[in-house]
Amino acid sequence: MQSLTCIAMATCIPAGSGTLQFRVTNCKGNSCRKTALASDAPIARFLQKDLSWSKAVSKVPQTHRCAFSAPPFQKNQKLFKVISSCKVDGPTRCFDFSVIGSGIAGLCYALEVAKYGSVAVITKAESHECNTNYAQGGVSAVLCPSDSVESHMKDTIVAGAYLCDEESVRVVCTEGPERVRELIAMGASFDHGEDGNLHLMREGGHSHHRIVHAADMTGKEIERALLKAVINNPNIFVFEHHFAIDLLTCQDGSDINCLGVDTLNTKTLEVIRFLSKVTLLASGGAGHIYPKTTNPLVATGDGIAMAHRAQAVISNMEFVQFHPTALADEGLPIKPTKLRAKAFLISEAVRGDGGILYNLDMERFMPFYDERAELAPRDVVARSIDDQLKKRGEKYVLLDISHKPKEEILSHFPNISSTCLLHGLDITRHPIPVVPAAHYMCGGVQAGLQGETNVKGLYVAGEVACTGLHGANRLASNSLLEALVFARRAVQPSVDCMKSSGLDMTASNLWPRPAVPLSLESNVTDKILPMTKESRTELQAIMWNYVGIVRSTMRLETAKQKISNLEAKWEECLFQHGWKPTMAGPEICEMRNLFCCAKLVISSALSRHESRGLHYTVDFPHLEESKRLPTIIVPSSTVNSTWSSRQLHKQPMYQDGIKLCHNTIHINR
Repeated sequence: MQSLTCIAMATCIPAGSGTLQFRVTNCKGNSCRKTALASDAPIARFLQKDLSWSKAVSKVPQTHRCAFSAPPFQKNQKLFKVISSCKVDGPTRCFDFSVIGSGIAGLCYALEVAKYGSVAVITKAESHECNTNYAQGGVSAVLCPSDSVESHMKDTIVAGAYLCDEESVRVVCTEGPERVRELIAMGASFDHGEDGNLHLMREGGHSHHRIVHAADMTGKEIERALLKAVINNPNIFVFEHHFAIDLLTCQDGSDINCLGVDTLNTKTLEVIRFLSKVTLLASGGAGHIYPKTTNPLVATGDGIAMAHRAQAVISNMEFVQFHPTALADEGLPIKPTKLRAKAFLISEAVRGDGGILYNLDMERFMPFYDERAELAPRDVVARSIDDQLKKRGEKYVLLDISHKPKEEILSHFPNISSTCLLHGLDITRHPIPVVPAAHYMCGGVQAGLQGETNVKGLYVAGEVACTGLHGANRLASNSLLEALVFARRAVQPSVDCMKSSGLDMTASNLWPRPAVPLSLESNVTDKILPMTKESRTELQAIMWNYVGIVRSTMRLETAKQKISNLEAKWEECLFQHGWKPTMAGPEICEMRNLFCCAKLVISSALSRHESRGLHYTVDFPHLEESKRLPTIIVPSSTVNSTWSSRQLHKQPMYQDGIKLCHNTIHINR
């Protein structure tokens, strides 16, 4: 495993060099805000009293060295638009901005920065295949006179188990309403009531009706509107089926600079290098480190893993949100004919609209766990369901909305009702079988209030980022809101960075290119790919069985060892069959990223010696005020690190011929 320094609650964890590094955090009010990093030195000397946690990221480089239409486009519709400001040199593309990901964060950002330069939107599959497209519930925002920013903030902080960064919460709750209005102005169509005003839903953890929605297909409607605007924008290129392999980074003293990304065109198997003055990571989460997830297949933690390998700071990875109510296929009258690639989500809005949870004896159980019952935050509901299943030895519980008027159910939840009906279940008459499934990463690449990271030229937004908004548990429908707000906040600093940067096409030669394994014989790949698929299944099983909703130190340590052994076995098999460390293939790269993210989750979970929000451990079952601090992972020495934790290329430094100053690249010829 790569040498990690995982810092939580002033807990010291040895790095590979033997140096102890730790983060000291002071908490005020309802948020963790002030931090400083120290190494083998007295704590008090390094405490910076005026440093906000959400802004501390810029200091880190000094501390480490090392009517809904299903797909929005026809298949023959051209997505590659060429404009004069895009420089093309064979397998190299040069842009002002590169955006990795085509969800709400990436597209909103692209539309704004396109006003100032050329933009490449790089997406792993089709443009619409992202977590945004599958978001059912909606966007939370204060749009009702009886609601208030303060109320939304309080709900967010309470749901986040008081680990939220208060400044980040205030920014999102204050700026959110305007971002929603901009979506509407762009053409997103949300539901309205009979009075002509927006129809606002209420979901678990919210004290008011504040969820803007488009029936139960909100994400699809937002994605449709954004993609329509993007495809009509002459300054934006969309590159579909381009798998991001690794960020292109250079080191200048203590500064790490991002200058683009290497990708693999999975249709042509050609490595395409994108050089850019600014890069935005908006690649989503890592739901597929678990076997049961509501995330699409593309959610394999690519952005988090790439950023970690590029020495970006990672935060709060132990907080994996399990959505309480994914459709349980075992309880359907007509079972699916094959295993689902992703679990079908039963929206939070069903409970918000009056849905009641029962065990299989039709006994309502949520009031016994929490006074808020079905409207408790997701972490509470998921743990309650998990407890019921374990105590009763059952595979699912029931969510009943059938007591509501039929017309209301069908109008509010057309997608859910039609999907269930395909499997012989009429939700207007019968309860829905549900079970928890991995849903959302509250942790990710640590970001400041403008989406900045400790890597110069690299910004993050959406699920890949950890902005401090969610704390230890995300409030329902705050994810799309966060993506909107931080995508917009990242625009101005990105433009400033772009304007101060110069980019020479000869910089493309500074990094060796990843190799496509065309030289391997078919019988070799026939062995490697099934072995990789088996390793992926085994990794997911380990994470589900040992790093799930309820954890223990022994089980986390067991998972750590099992995954270490599995990864070593997988790498050994790869290299024995002729695979080279510089080679790239989609299945292999995904496996690298899954291993990387799984290890980050486990390292973070082991460092938190309390139960808070989504992290519940039987060894430390109580919430400890003294430990109300974010978990920070800073990459340390890469000596003895595994392949999944290293970049494919050797990172060039100043002596290799690069002079970096204010993110301007000068090539010594």
